[in-house]
Amino acid sequence: MSKIERREPNTRMSKSVSFESLVFLAGQVGDAKSAGVQAQTLEVLAKIDAALAEAGSDKSKLLSALIHLKNMSDFGAMNGVWEAWVSPGNPPARTTVQALLAHPDLVVEITVVAAR
Repeated sequence: MSKIERREPNTRMSKSVSFESLVFLAGQVGDAKSAGVQAQTLEVLAKIDAALAEAGSDKSKLLSALIHLKNMSDFGAMNGVWEAWVSPGNPPARTTVQALLAHPDLVVEITVVAAR
């Protein structure tokens, strides 16, 4: 029987959950005090790198990404940071939507699924 691994669980959620060869990350956000979508996207992607490494994976193994933007007018600026970060030749399936986020100063949240 396969084991489910939960990292940093609390009563509401886990930072990540691994099952067999899959890693599911909770939505990652930057510091609400950071100004602008580029700064927050850089912070989010650094958190994703760290969480994937902790789970035995990395960005070259991304399968899917769901990006929530507070404002779609930030799409181009976020994409500039994303495209510089994503592993060349290994882009995931991706969806980007406009959404209200948990804190009014947050402008981007990214959730990913990766293989190990």
